[in-house]
Formats: sequence, C-alpha cells, structure tokens
Amino acid sequence: QVQLVESGGGLVQAGGSLRLSCAASGRTFSDYAMGWFRQGPEKEREFVSAISWNGVNKQYSDSVQGRFTISRDNAKNTVYLQMNSLKPDDTAVYYCAASSVSFAFLRRRTNYPYWGQGTQVTVSS
Repeated sequence: QVQLVESGGGLVQAGGSLRLSCAASGRTFSDYAMGWFRQGPEKEREFVSAISWNGVNKQYSDSVQGRFTISRDNAKNTVYLQMNSLKPDDTAVYYCAASSVSFAFLRRRTNYPYWGQGTQVTVSS
C-alpha cells in the first residue's frame, strides 16, 4: 500500500502561483511513477501531469503545458506541482496518484491504484 497526502492548495488570484506537494508513505516511493489529476465542479477527473520514477520523463496535458511543472524528490518521498499563471479554469480539487505502469500509459486515471484525498485550488478572476 502507498499512502498519499496532498497539501498546498488554496485561494489565489488569476495570474498567481501555487505549489502543491504530495507526501508518500508505505512502499518504496521510487518504485512508482506519480501523476497529478484534477476534478473541477461538475467535471470528470482529468489528467494534469505525470513523472517517471526517476524524474527524468514528464508529461503534461495541453491545458497546463508551459504553466505547470512537475518534479519529485525521492529522498523526501514527495512529488510537487508548481502552478504558474493560474486561470479560473484551473479551479479544481487536485489529486496525486501513484502507478506502476509504463510511462506511456500514465494519462489514464484507471492505471493508478493509489490516490490522495485531494487539495482544493480556487483561482479567482
């Protein structure tokens, strides 16, 4: 089992920045690729970003490419999501998740067996 706890959400004005963190415990953190997903009001949970187990490979959704940066620190068992130039459309609950599948399949949320409880991000206009 892997336990995940997100933090860093909050209320920010459009154009502002936030940094989300996700702390992992349980099994060996570096055994897993990590992903960030989000779920806005009355929307399905959608892929945001993912990072390989060693932090070398990263991928982003088109909607956040160039604004968000994913990173991880395996020594601290933590994955981060730096969010810049935030827009009201970024308002959502953000979830981190852990997966053992190949990097090519990390956009699919059904490939993640472990999830955090989520952290709310609200961007005001």
